[in-house]
Amino acid sequence: MLRNVPTYELFTIIIVVSLLFITLAKALYPKRFNDFVSVVGNSKYLKIYVREQKFFDKFDALLFVNLILSAAIFCFICFHYDSALLTPSSDDLFKLVVGIGIFVLIKVLLERLIGSLFEIDKLIDAYLFQKISYKNYLGLLLVPINVFLIFSFKPNLTIIYIIIIILLIINVSGLFTTIKTNQSLIKQNLFYFILYLCALEIAPYYFMYYWFTNK
Repeated sequence: MLRNVPTYELFTIIIVVSLLFITLAKALYPKRFNDFVSVVGNSKYLKIYVREQKFFDKFDALLFVNLILSAAIFCFICFHYDSALLTPSSDDLFKLVVGIGIFVLIKVLLERLIGSLFEIDKLIDAYLFQKISYKNYLGLLLVPINVFLIFSFKPNLTIIYIIIIILLIINVSGLFTTIKTNQSLIKQNLFYFILYLCALEIAPYYFMYYWFTNK
């Protein structure tokens, strides 16, 4: 009897595309990329490059593409870790890529809008730059994590939870870095900043968790 052998061509193509975008970011912005890879636990990158931040930043955009692709693969693994064959369809991954991309972009636009409405643009811009930088850093980490989960080790719930917790710790450390760097601005706008965190940082993920666990 022939066994079903898993094929990972689609995963391989997406991972190669992700690596191409990372390589392009490093080739076009070598100094910034070298500073970027040490962003966790080091506020130097945030302090230097936040001043050069634009509405559309090419360096962040290149790494953002990798983030969306890598996050889509990781989400697929999380949803199907207990499947006998971890073989995605192009339709499944396309929906994940589009869904994650739209969610993140709409969230960023809403955050900028709220920053303008509450007149805390400077604070929100600094916070968004930190958040995008840390998310792009998580995108870099997800590349080897995805390779490991797909090609070297059959994922299980314990491994997935450990990875998610590590990623959350890195993300939360970025929030503390921003608070520490912008203490004076946050103190001046404490009420609006807390309102912003509740409305656009805590609530969306709570509803997503509720939806996935109750569908």
